[in-house]
Amino acid sequence: MSASLSRIYPLLTEAQIAARVQELGDEIARDYAGKDLVVIGLLNGVYPFFADLTRAIKLDMDVNFMRVASYGHGLESTGEVKILTDIDKSIRGRHALVVEDIVDTGLTLHKVRNLLLDREPASLRICTLLSKPSRRRVEVPVDYIGFSIEDHFVVGYGLDLEGKLRNLPYVGIYNPA
Repeated sequence: MSASLSRIYPLLTEAQIAARVQELGDEIARDYAGKDLVVIGLLNGVYPFFADLTRAIKLDMDVNFMRVASYGHGLESTGEVKILTDIDKSIRGRHALVVEDIVDTGLTLHKVRNLLLDREPASLRICTLLSKPSRRRVEVPVDYIGFSIEDHFVVGYGLDLEGKLRNLPYVGIYNPA
């Protein structure tokens, strides 16, 4: 992995991420106070952000997960979105918050959002750690954004390169050259 680490340039530090996650948690807690909230994480990459965010949301809530895939191997999305594991509880009449690690093309969230809206939640919002608006192929409403970033391939804090580098405590730009 050390060869891979030499190709990573820091973008967001641990401290920057922690501060922003706390701000998002506070905002979400205000918005959902007194509501029946279910927070749905999109695995795999969301796990560190999801854990930190749900701890920062000072409310009673239910948590659930979906496992979705759109990258396969390599640096580009395949454009094909697969639901590998679905949530296991009903969201009908409940307030659902989908948590994603990064919104890139928008294809994954478009499919997930439409699938969940068909299940008749009271409301459905989206929270992402990172947003790359310049890469959107499908517009999806994102209600809570940690950071908007330029078009870089990023790794760390759950984001991976072919399954590796997720464990970095910061977000860095991967430069394959």
